[in-house]
Amino acid sequence: MNAPTRGSPRRATNVSLDQSLVEAARELDINLSRACEQGLAREIKATREARWLEENAEAIASWNDYVRKNGLPLAKYRRF
Repeated sequence: MNAPTRGSPRRATNVSLDQSLVEAARELDINLSRACEQGLAREIKATREARWLEENAEAIASWNDYVRKNGLPLAKYRRF
């Protein structure tokens, strides 16, 4: 899922938020819908990344083991 854009279709929904947070956001002129949307987008991204790492943990471990045993492929061409 990509980050939402201003032209994206919108859907009305009900969300329960801590009253003190809502009041503070209003005092600071924070757009609650946009703030919630951005926070949700960050949470989706973090969850997808964590799941990808979990799903690919065996392959990552296997590759790291290969590099430990054999070194990096094409290492002789590195300039640093």
